[in-house]
Amino acid sequence: MNDLFADRMNKVHKSFIREILKVTEEPEVISFAGGLPHPKSFPVDEIKEAVSEVLSGDCMEVLQYSTTEGYRPLREYIAQRYSKQGLKVDADEILITNGSQQGIDLTGKVFLNKNDKVLVENPTYLAAIQSFGLFEADFRSVPLLEDGVDLDILQRILKEEEIKLFYSVPNFQNPTGITYSKAKRKQLARILEDEKTVFVEDNPYGEIRFLGEDIPPVKSYLEKGVLFGSFSKIVSPGMRLGWIVAEPEVMEKIIIAKQASDLHSNYFTQRVVHQYLMDNDVDQHIEKIKKMYRDQRNLMVEMLEEYFPENVHYTRPEGGMFLWVTLPEGLSSLDLFNLAIKENVAFVPGKAFFTDGSGDNTLRLNFSNSDAEKIEEGIKRLGKAIYQLM
Repeated sequence: MNDLFADRMNKVHKSFIREILKVTEEPEVISFAGGLPHPKSFPVDEIKEAVSEVLSGDCMEVLQYSTTEGYRPLREYIAQRYSKQGLKVDADEILITNGSQQGIDLTGKVFLNKNDKVLVENPTYLAAIQSFGLFEADFRSVPLLEDGVDLDILQRILKEEEIKLFYSVPNFQNPTGITYSKAKRKQLARILEDEKTVFVEDNPYGEIRFLGEDIPPVKSYLEKGVLFGSFSKIVSPGMRLGWIVAEPEVMEKIIIAKQASDLHSNYFTQRVVHQYLMDNDVDQHIEKIKKMYRDQRNLMVEMLEEYFPENVHYTRPEGGMFLWVTLPEGLSSLDLFNLAIKENVAFVPGKAFFTDGSGDNTLRLNFSNSDAEKIEEGIKRLGKAIYQLM
């Protein structure tokens, strides 16, 4: 049977995180592995009311096929929200997707040929590696510093190689939690201005900053490029709604790619989300999420300080859902995982987030989906496993 599969399927593996999540299904396992919003953040009652309101109107129209671009009032709402962030976007430059993950897939379809060079942060979002890998991309990576990518190395790579696409997560990066500074965003925009490289900015966590001040997206300093957004972190991931922002010439190709993929995103869900946004103060809802995640993040950092060895380092994110742990050189987070799972605590070993085979001594922790009791007990168990490993 193997000789019948497309060649590309032999080069892309199952999602490492999805496989790990299977191990964590036992109720006694405390999991910091998934990138899950907390269920308490879901506006359940408000969504129920939105569904009722949508169905009380023109049901025939709501349950019918729709346009590929998506429900225009929803796109207009997104455009208006961007204007508050200093980014002028027209509704025609926005397309509704099945989560921001589909944005990665559609961008790959539109831009990538086999062996095209794709530049990513080191480490980078695992699903982006998987998605671009399906198009048989040739990956290059640029290191992350505390305030964003290393621009000196980035410029050297762009000078020496023909990079087709640069994928970046500037806000509360997955997996590290690092955020690009405003100065670095401006510098990055200036560097990319004269390059043919397509800049792809993924921003699923941008609205959940709980410390510091909001920073405009890189695209606000750079006319070209593709920007992804998502309702998964501020409304509900199960509704699978995100969007792409792109200039008209690029959007035309993205629309064609989406039509070939699924015609359009779930129209009923688009109407429900729009109704929810019209009937409720989403900023007030986001403030509740921010407070919840700030408390969980602060508690996890406090527990790390108490239970981890001093030579284990970790990031202190100002938003998002993750923090990044670096063990002393020579230790393996895969070995740690095997010890930790015996203590009924799980995380994601960091090596999966690297395209160059490095990162063996790193790991990602999710703080957004655990209550205080689980964070305290889980980090205590993980600390015990680290001491065992050392």
